[in-house]
Amino acid sequence: MASSKPPASSSAAAVDAEVVIVGAGIGGLATALALRRVGVGVARPGGVLVLERHPELRSTGAALTIFPNGWFALRALGVAHKLTSRYDAFETSRVTTLETGETQVFRFAGDKSSDDVRVRPMHRKALLEALAEELPAGTIRFSSKLVSISTETAEGSPDIAALRLDDGTVIRAKVVIGCDGVHSVVAEWLGLSEPASSGRSCVRGLSVFPDGHNLKKELRQFLSEGLRAGMVPISDTDVYWFLVNNTIGAEKEAGADPVKILREVTDNLGRNMPAEYLDVVRHSDHGNLSWAPLLYRPPWAILRGPAARGPITVAGDAFHPMTPDMAQGGCSALEDAVVLARALSRTDVPPADCVAAYVAERRGRAAWLVAGAYLSGWVQQGGTNVRGLWAYLVRMFRDWIFYRFLFPKLADTMWFDCGDLVPRTEDGKRHLE
Repeated sequence: MASSKPPASSSAAAVDAEVVIVGAGIGGLATALALRRVGVGVARPGGVLVLERHPELRSTGAALTIFPNGWFALRALGVAHKLTSRYDAFETSRVTTLETGETQVFRFAGDKSSDDVRVRPMHRKALLEALAEELPAGTIRFSSKLVSISTETAEGSPDIAALRLDDGTVIRAKVVIGCDGVHSVVAEWLGLSEPASSGRSCVRGLSVFPDGHNLKKELRQFLSEGLRAGMVPISDTDVYWFLVNNTIGAEKEAGADPVKILREVTDNLGRNMPAEYLDVVRHSDHGNLSWAPLLYRPPWAILRGPAARGPITVAGDAFHPMTPDMAQGGCSALEDAVVLARALSRTDVPPADCVAAYVAERRGRAAWLVAGAYLSGWVQQGGTNVRGLWAYLVRMFRDWIFYRFLFPKLADTMWFDCGDLVPRTEDGKRHLE
C-alpha cells in the first residue's frame, strides 16, 4: 500500500509539493490517482501528497453501493476491473410498508440498462485499497493532521498555499484539495456554510455469516412510521444493513458503543421489523457499527458558496455533503476526482483558473444530487417529523407516485458519465500529447 509516516524530526520539517490532498478517503485517493493518470506531479517524488490524520486507511461506513456513474469514473481511473470481478451486480429493490404489508418491486438503477455497467454493493475498504494500491509509495502521509492554512503571494507568480500540520511540519503546494469529509477544515477555511441537519440519523452495520446467509441478491427495504430499514448482501457471507430514523436523544447516549447501538436497534427502534432483518442485525460485526446524524449542505450554498479561493478547493463530502438516500456520496466524489484532474491537466492555464473551471463544472450537478437525495430520503421516511394529515399525504405520495414514477427518473441521473480523464483540444488531441 502506498504510504509514508512523518519522520521523527518532522517538527522542524518543510516540504514542497505540486498538489496536496487533505484526506485519504474515497475522494482523496481517487483524486490522487486521477492526477497521476493525467501526469500531474509525476515528474518528481512527492509531486502529489495525500495527508491522512488517521494512522491507516479508514473503513468507516462498512459498505457502499456503486451506481453506473461511479463505475464510469472508476473505469477512467483504471481500477473498475479490480472490483467488478469481486462483487456481483444487483438490479432489484423490494420495498415493504410494514403497516399495510404491501410490497413494491422496482429497479433501483432506473429505466436504463447496460450489460457492462451495473449497480454493485461492496466493502468500502475494498474500494479504498483498490485506489491506494495504484499510488506510488510515499504518496499517503498518515498521522498527519492539518491545523491551519495560509497563502503566500509572490509578485509575478501564482499564489502558494502553506499548510501547517499538528507536528509542526509546513507543506507548501501549488494546489490544495480538501477531501477531508463533512466537517472539512479546508471547507471551513474557504468559508463554506456548515452542513445542516436533515433531522434524521442512520445506523449502519456489516453482518457476517461464516456459513453463508442464503439471502436473495437484492436490496430489501422496510418502511414504518419515521423509520426506513434495509439490507443487501455484499458477498456469500457478508450483509450490509442500515436503519434510518428521525433523530432521537438515545443516539448521543449510545455514542460509539456497539452494544448500546445494537440494543437500541433490536429492542427499541427496530423491534417491529421483520425477523429476517433483526437476525441480520444480531450478526453484526461490532467493529463496523456506526450511528450518526445525516447532514447535507443546502443546494443553494453549493451553487453560490466559496468552493475555491485561488488554488485551494474542495471535493467529495467536503464540497457537497449529502444524505445517503441515493447512494451518491462515494459516486459523486469519484466524479469530482476525474473532473478536477482533467481540469488540472491543462498546462496552459494557471492552477487557480483550473480550480475555478472545476468548481464551475461541478456546482450544478452536485447541487442537484444533494437535492435529489434529500427529497428521496424525506419522502421514503414518510416525511421527517411530520404528523397527522400531512404524514398521511406524504405516505400516499410515496406509495402511489414516488416509487412508481419519480424514483426511476431520479435513478436515471445516476447514469451520468463524467468522461475521460484527459481533455481533448479542438483538433481532437489530448492536452498532454
